[in-house]
Formats: sequence, C-alpha cells, structure tokens
Amino acid sequence: MTTRTRGFLRDNGLGLGFGLAFLLALVGQAIAGHAEFNNQLATDGLAQVGFGEYLMSSDFAVDVTENWQSEYLQFFLYITATVWLLQRGSPESKEMDKAGTESDKAQQVGGYAHRHSPRWARGHGFRRHVFSHSLGLVMGTLFALSWLSQSITGAAAYNEEQLRRLQAPMGWGDYIGSADFWGRTLQNWQSEFLAVASMAILSVYLRQRGSPESKPVGAAHTSTGVEG
Repeated sequence: MTTRTRGFLRDNGLGLGFGLAFLLALVGQAIAGHAEFNNQLATDGLAQVGFGEYLMSSDFAVDVTENWQSEYLQFFLYITATVWLLQRGSPESKEMDKAGTESDKAQQVGGYAHRHSPRWARGHGFRRHVFSHSLGLVMGTLFALSWLSQSITGAAAYNEEQLRRLQAPMGWGDYIGSADFWGRTLQNWQSEFLAVASMAILSVYLRQRGSPESKPVGAAHTSTGVEG
C-alpha cells in the first residue's frame, strides 16, 4: 500500500468506514427481507420471487426509505434545534451563553472571514445566507424526499398486499392518512428522539476516552460544549 493510499484512508476513514458498514447492512437487509417476503408469499399460497425482483419491489423500497427518512429527520432536527436549545454539561450542546445564530465574528463570515474560509462565507447577501444554513437545508430536503419516497412505495406495497387479499386498493392521498403509513413513520421517529435525548443527557455524566462525542474524562459534569 502506497503512502498516498494510506494517507487517503486515514483522512477519510470515518466516511469510508460507515459507507462500507452501510453497504454491508443494506445487503444483509435485502437478503433477510427477501427470505421473509418469500416466506409470506408461501404462507399465502403464492409463487415466490427472485432476489432481483425483490430488490425492485415496493416492499423492499419502503423498508429502506422509512428508515432513511427517520435518520435524516434526526440529524435535521438535531442540527437546527441545537442552535437554540441547550443542555448544561453536555458536549452535544453549545455553551450556555451562546444560544442563537451567534455573531459574524464568532462565525467567521463576511469581514471576519479569513483566507481559508469558503468563498461563500466571505460573500454577502443571499449566497452567504444560504451557505450559513446549507447543512440544515440539505438534511431537511433529504428528509422530505425520503419521506415522500416512503409514502409512495408504502402505498404501492400496501396495495399489493390488499390485492393479494382480494381487497380494494387505496389511493396515495388516502394512504398518507392511514394507520399503516403513520405506524411505519412514528415507530421510527420515537426511537430517533429517544436516541438523541439519551446521547445529550448521558454524555453529561459518562465519558468515552478519545471520542470527540465525549468530554475529556476529567472534565466536570457541568462543563458544556467541551469535546475530547
């Protein structure tokens, strides 16, 4: 392995590691989902489907997108809510006197930008405003798109099951008000909210040495916005 390759792997280890974990988990979900789907078809006395056909099915798509939308919702809310909401003693919170969008000087924008600042941070008006909120905007857009995808694929999967039972299908508008749609949605949302709250509160009192998500081991419980 060359020095350049090792340097690339080191500099991008977090993204590459979780990207690989994502692909492996997605493959595992597809294999398990295919087996479960065929088991259900066999129970209903219907012909089983191939792996490729299952990957193109609405059943697989809705299972994937319903998890994606809840994850993007978690990050969108966490990114935007922590602008104003604080938690004393948590490294996941800003310091207690820094609630809000902060000054241009603190954010190093406009006249306070330095030579290494992104070009749009050095600009003014619309470009700087968009760039100042770009992370939240992108996360919010990804959440909206994945939630829309969940509703479309969920309606298709629901109607396929209805037809197998010789029952009437349901339109998309009716589906997004149905118990099936909101049951899929809320079972993911509640787990994301619990996870975020747990992280914010437990990190006040617990430590993980060397992790940027934890305070230094010897930091006081009341230390806020301090990362290891």
